[in-house]
Amino acid sequence: MIEPENSLSTVRESYDSVAEDYAEHFRRELADRPLDRALLAAFAELVGGPERGPVADLGCGPGAVTGRLHASGVPVFGVDLSARMLEQARRSCPELRFVQGSMTELPLAEGVLGGIVAWYSIIHVPQERLPAVFAEFHRVLAPGGHVLLAFQEGQQPLQLTEAFGRSISLVFHRRSPRAVEQLLQQAGLERVARQSRAPVEGVERTPQAFLLARKPVVGG
Repeated sequence: MIEPENSLSTVRESYDSVAEDYAEHFRRELADRPLDRALLAAFAELVGGPERGPVADLGCGPGAVTGRLHASGVPVFGVDLSARMLEQARRSCPELRFVQGSMTELPLAEGVLGGIVAWYSIIHVPQERLPAVFAEFHRVLAPGGHVLLAFQEGQQPLQLTEAFGRSISLVFHRRSPRAVEQLLQQAGLERVARQSRAPVEGVERTPQAFLLARKPVVGG
């Protein structure tokens, strides 16, 4: 990543510092978001089954989405920058595999994944780096594989310098769903669905956006 305030090391250190509190605070977040759960269930139906290849939860954090997909029968593993977040994920889902890494350069061969979920993890990727990230998604997805994105909708980024009583330095990039869709298309990923919902009152500050895309099957 290029922006100093959102360098890989800064993002990693910020999440390392709040990992335990973050995991506890967001442990039951999906319980209050039925639409989010429905989207994950639809994604699980599309990518489930070992014959479709493993699914990577990129920016998995403490593993809540990874665990939900696993419970739905998806052969899933988690990837995150933060070692402390991965400790929380392994504690929550000891039966699953979690590895440290970055979505900007995945340690995976071409075409090996049946699916990718990036649940509020592209929010820390600067705009100029998104095309390369989506190109990487296209590279590691098998033909017919799906990617599900969740992110905050909007134009102006949010910068946080404190969370859970600790100093952090994180930029949250809010984005236009149509603009993100265009970048996915430029990377060779075709839209399947685009959805927005109103913010949860008292919890979220902006509308929330979701994009489901697919790597085309050649000749399909």
